Order: sequence, then C-alpha cells, then structure tokens
Amino acid sequence: MSQPPHRSGTTHFGFRDVPAGEKQKLVGQVFTSVARRYDLMNDLMSLGIHRAWKRYFTATCQVKPGDRVLDLAGGTGDIAALLRPRVGDAGTIVLGDINAGMLSVGRDRLTDRGLVAGLEYVQCNAEKLPFPDASFDLVTMAFGLRNVTDKDAALGEIARVLRVGGQARVLEFSEVRADWFKPVYDFHSFKVLPRLGRLFAGDADSYRYLAESIRKHPPQEELRTMMEAAGLSRCGYVDLNGGIVAVHTGYRV
Repeated sequence: MSQPPHRSGTTHFGFRDVPAGEKQKLVGQVFTSVARRYDLMNDLMSLGIHRAWKRYFTATCQVKPGDRVLDLAGGTGDIAALLRPRVGDAGTIVLGDINAGMLSVGRDRLTDRGLVAGLEYVQCNAEKLPFPDASFDLVTMAFGLRNVTDKDAALGEIARVLRVGGQARVLEFSEVRADWFKPVYDFHSFKVLPRLGRLFAGDADSYRYLAESIRKHPPQEELRTMMEAAGLSRCGYVDLNGGIVAVHTGYRV
C-alpha cells in the first residue's frame, strides 16, 4: 500500500501538490474569501440543488429531542438550522469550524433568524477535536471533509467523540456514476464554475480549487472503507443525483 500523501510530507490542494503543513492555511484563505458568499458558492456549484441535499441529509439523521449534536465544518449554519427543531429545547447543537470567518457568518445568520438557544460555536480543527470521548449523539459534516488535510485523523476524531450507539454522517461531493454525464459535469466544474465565480464573487481561483478538490476526494467505496478503519461500524452510503454527492453513515458500537 502506498503511503498517504499527508504522511509523506505533501498533500493535494486541488490539483497541486503542496507541503502538508501549508494546506490548512491555503484552505483557510479560500473560505475566508468566500465566507460572505458561501450560499452563492453552493448555488453555483450545485445549481441550487444543495438545499435539497441538505434537507435529505438532516431529515434522515438519527437524532431525537435532547440529543447533543456536533456539526463540523458548520459553515453558515445550514445544517444546524435544519437540525435545531429535531433536538428540541433540551438538545444542543455545537457548530464547529476551523475558519473564524465562516463561523462568524453562521452565528450572525442564525441569530438573525432568532435561533440562539441550544446553539454553541467552537473554532476547532476536525483533526484534533477539543471535546472529551463520547460527547455527542450525532456528528455531522457537510461539504467539509474534502478540505481536511488528514481525513483519517478527522474520521478517527469523529468516532472518538461519539457515544456508543451514536451516528456519524458525512455529506460530500463524490464520484459521478454515469459515463455519459461525466463530460457535462467536468465542463460545468472547470469551465463554467470559475467564470461564474469571477463574475458573481470576483474570485475565480477559489471556485477552481473547490472544483478540483471534489475530484481529489475519495470516491464512495474508498470513503466507506476509511470510515470503517477509523472505528465506525455498519458503514454505508446513499448516492444522490447519480453520485454527484453521497451521504455516508457510520455508527459507534
């Protein structure tokens, strides 16, 4: 088995190889740049379908009133807002994000919507979470894992902070299944998306990186194997829209 890039001293930042220690800073620059336009970014990348993906993702989570939830890469608070009614007044959702700009946008938007009680905000690195073992009933991560330098470490931390019986859920862009659709998808990703990013957000490079990061992310079966290796059980996934994204699930036993 070949050595993972991040353990050999380098890793990928889009299609570029960079020193592993620099990726976190480079990703941080991307998300600081797009933080205020994050919803626009997702609309451009998914043609607006990301909203339906997130609704499905949260509607099918294993969660009940009173649960404690960790939403990693919590971004602008979309997942937290959808899960908040499900945990009820006795429940808590912790938004964790490594990027202060994204976390600030999420807090402001949720507060503007009157969502304050039962929400906490923590700036943290998914590879080294500042929480005790067995702290959460559910850990979610939507469109964040592909930006993590050491994905194995992040998945291991997710497993560590889950309580026995707890569920891990990862929503991420994945590998398109239909051969006929791949050229169409590539054209949108590498030709259309950067131009839209330049036009609407004044930032083509960040959008180009995000398209490239999707292609470098582990496909469905590989990610399922990684989740199992991290200590999660009963791992599986559901493809949405032909594998453009996949919802991965695992449990702590």
